[in-house]
Amino acid sequence: MRTPAHLLRQFNGPCTGHDFRQYVRLPFGSGGGGTCGSTVRRMLITLDGLTKRFGATVAVDGLDLEVRPGRVTGFLGPNGAGKSTTLRMILGLDRPTSGRALLDGRPYSAYEFPLRKVGALLEAKGVHPGRTGRSHLRAMARSNAIPAVRVDEVLAQAGLTGVAAKRAGTWSLGMGQRLGIAGALLGDPPVLILDEPVNGLDPDGVRWIRGLMRELAGQGRTVLVSSHLLSEMQVTADHLIVIGNGRLLADAPLDRILAGHASLEDAYYALTEGSALR
Repeated sequence: MRTPAHLLRQFNGPCTGHDFRQYVRLPFGSGGGGTCGSTVRRMLITLDGLTKRFGATVAVDGLDLEVRPGRVTGFLGPNGAGKSTTLRMILGLDRPTSGRALLDGRPYSAYEFPLRKVGALLEAKGVHPGRTGRSHLRAMARSNAIPAVRVDEVLAQAGLTGVAAKRAGTWSLGMGQRLGIAGALLGDPPVLILDEPVNGLDPDGVRWIRGLMRELAGQGRTVLVSSHLLSEMQVTADHLIVIGNGRLLADAPLDRILAGHASLEDAYYALTEGSALR
């Protein structure tokens, strides 16, 4: 299926025409790089011919795109489209077969303290059940030279102060999800990568994470969100990247993708028809 030209490489948005490596002045405590200072650095995610093969299977097929700061970018595609593999390559968890995934021109592995550059939530259950939420975050902070004061700050931000001393094995799915988001925020990073962030959250939690993503983007941060919840993406995202069978199907502002369709669901199915895993 041929992708309409107006849905590829469209970068109209709140940051278009600006220097994406500038610094944005913010209040104390919302600084970039885990310094808890007064600035956040705008950082660009760049995929350059990014390809991943598993034997004869091509999971990601030559992705060329940029994820820009100052907006919420939704990352959509059917099961098996290559979304998780793409995120793992950005975060240095999988090695590309060819091509590059760069953060401000450098691979994730090049940063000495990566949590101060990129905060990520890929698997909310990646916490030892015997650890408390506070001890888990303290270990993360020590590993990346993040001030200990940030632990209680992000626990409060995620609404977990009252349960921080409880072992993670006793927590609900939604509480575990909030802890994962707190971990992503810990280094006060300029880039946030979130995979299904509303999974397990109650309506109050969904509203909280929606507002948080909008707030972070408004501060000039780069926010990349992978989700299957199209209705949520329609009210949260400014820009959408859609892939299918590992290939780029669309890279455009939300309003361009919605043009001529009653909903994002309709637009999505028109784009991905024939690319779903069967």
